[in-house]
Amino acid sequence: MFNHIVIGSNDIERSKVFYTAVLGTLGFAGEPLRNVAASGHTRLFYRHNGGTLCISEPINGEPATFANGGTIGFKCDSPEQVVQFHDVGVARGGQSIEGPPGPRDGGALGTMHLGYVRDPDGNKLCAIHRSA
Repeated sequence: MFNHIVIGSNDIERSKVFYTAVLGTLGFAGEPLRNVAASGHTRLFYRHNGGTLCISEPINGEPATFANGGTIGFKCDSPEQVVQFHDVGVARGGQSIEGPPGPRDGGALGTMHLGYVRDPDGNKLCAIHRSA
């Protein structure tokens, strides 16, 4: 459904350390594509499995802020990968939120393993694995 997601950062190098590590737990390898736009702002493009996550200095020159009520979910292959994503995120400057990673009752959706972390700029990320 989605082609790409762009989120802002107030410290692009700090974000690079964070996202290169956490996306590595999902199979992203190597360095992101770095682009400096004509406006002078820097963007990092992480491309993996047909999707792109872009981390960008705000184009308008204002501070980057997170979306209150917004969450970016990352599909994981196993409950263990959920924990790894979460733990690597915390180790790289993120903040654990909404309790420890683990199984949650999703009602009609079944059991889901979830891990929530805020990136260094406050963006809410969810690592998710749905059990069969």
